[in-house]
Amino acid sequence: MKQTDYVPLLKMLSEAYARHAPRSAALQQRAESALVDGGSHAVRLMQPFPPRIKRSQGAWIEDEDGNRLLDFWQGHFANILGHNPALVTQALAQAFNNGWGLQSGFVDRLQVELAELLCAQTGHERIRFTTSGSLATMYATMLSRAATARSLVLKMGGGWHGSQPWGLKGVHWDNGFDQLESLGLPPSSDTDVITTTFNDLDQLQQHFREQGDQIACLIIEPVIGGGGMIPATPEFLQTARQLSEHHGAVLICDEVITGFRYRAGDVAQLYGVKPDLTTLGKIIGGGMPLAAVAGRADILDQVGRVGGHSVAFSGGTYCAHPASLLAAKTLVTHLIARETEIYSQLGETGVAIRAIVTEAFSGEGIEVRFSGDQIQDLPAGSLHGLVIPQKQGLALNSPVEVSDPSLCHTLLADRILQLAFLLEDIHVMHGIGSNTTAHGESEVQYLGEACQRVARQLEPYIS
Repeated sequence: MKQTDYVPLLKMLSEAYARHAPRSAALQQRAESALVDGGSHAVRLMQPFPPRIKRSQGAWIEDEDGNRLLDFWQGHFANILGHNPALVTQALAQAFNNGWGLQSGFVDRLQVELAELLCAQTGHERIRFTTSGSLATMYATMLSRAATARSLVLKMGGGWHGSQPWGLKGVHWDNGFDQLESLGLPPSSDTDVITTTFNDLDQLQQHFREQGDQIACLIIEPVIGGGGMIPATPEFLQTARQLSEHHGAVLICDEVITGFRYRAGDVAQLYGVKPDLTTLGKIIGGGMPLAAVAGRADILDQVGRVGGHSVAFSGGTYCAHPASLLAAKTLVTHLIARETEIYSQLGETGVAIRAIVTEAFSGEGIEVRFSGDQIQDLPAGSLHGLVIPQKQGLALNSPVEVSDPSLCHTLLADRILQLAFLLEDIHVMHGIGSNTTAHGESEVQYLGEACQRVARQLEPYIS
C-alpha cells in the first residue's frame, strides 16, 4: 500500500464535514447530554456525527444545514419506493383524518387481510406479527428450539439477526466470526450458537455431520446483509434445506432485508427452497414498524391454543399496530399488482449503479468490486456492498473475505468512504447501500460524478 495510516485522511474528512454541516455538529453535542452517544441506534451514529434530518422525499433527504443528500440508506433498506411515498402517506393521512389509526388494543380486518396476502406470497400456512426484525428472529428461534427440543442454533459468521440472545455472536470480524457481541447475555449464548462460513458447503456439511442431532435450527439470510450484501449460491441454500430436513432441524430464512426486495414475496422461492419459517420486516411495513414470522402451522401453532400456548410469542403492545397494518397492506398490494414493472426497474437501476461506480473508480486507477459479483443466479438486485480489494482474484462470496482487512480495504470502504460521500451530499451505508424506484437516471449520474471526485481523494491511500 502507498500509505496505511488513515488517521490524516480521517482527520481531514472529519474537519471538512464539520464545516459542511455545522448545525448537525451542534445538535450532536446537544444530543449527547441526554441520549447515549446522541441517539438510539448505533448504526445511525456515524463518527464524528450523523446528519440530522428534517425532511425526506423519494431518493433525497435534507439535513438541518439545508444540504440535500442523495440517500442510499433508505430507512435501513426498508424503503423500496423511496422516502415517504404518497401512496402510503395519503392512505395514512386519510385514516387519521377519519379518526382511525392509533393503537386501539383490538384486532381488525386489516390484520386478516394482510396475513392472507403475506401467506399467499410466501406459500406459508401461518403468520404472526410483531414490531421488529430482532423480535421476529428471536421468536423464530424460540419456536424452533421448542419444536425440536434441542438447543443449538447454527448461523452464518457475519450474519446479523438483531439484538437478541441467539443473534449476538459472530457478527463483526475479529480475526474470525466466533465471538460474542455483548456482555450481559445468558451464559449459554456462546455454547448454544455455532457459526459457520456463508457459502462454504464443506463446512456446513461438517457441522451437520458432527452435531446434526443437536441443532435446533439453521438461520440464514438468502442474501447476507450486514456481511456484505452477498447472495447465497443455489447449491449452498438448497443444501442447507436438505441437511436441515434430513437432521430434523428447522430451517429459518431470515428475509427481514430480502423479503419483497427481489420479488413480491420471499427470495427463497427463487432458489426453489421452502423454509420451515421465514422472518419478514422492513419493506413489508411500508415505512412503519412491522415484522412477522411466517411458516409451518405445526411450528407456529405452539404459540396458540392448539399448542397450549407453550411458546410465549405475544408480540408486544404495539404489534399489528393499525397504522402499520394500513401502510403494509397499501404497499404490499401495490408491489403485487405491479410486480413485473417495479422489480425490473429496481434491477435495471441496480445494474446501472454498479457499472457507473466501477467505471468511475477505475478511471482514477482504483479497482472496486461489489461483493458477491460472481454469483449470477439471482435476478439483478438493488442491494450493493462496495468492496476495495487488496488482493487480486478474490471470490468475495463470503463475509470472511469481505471483512478481513488483510484482504480488503475495510476501513476505506466503510467509514472513510461514507464521510467522503457526505461531503458530496450523498449518504451511503455498507459501501453503497440500496436503490429504490425513486432512484432514476439523474440520481445514477449524480452518484457517478461524485464517485470520480471521491476516488481522487482515496487514490493516494490505495496500492
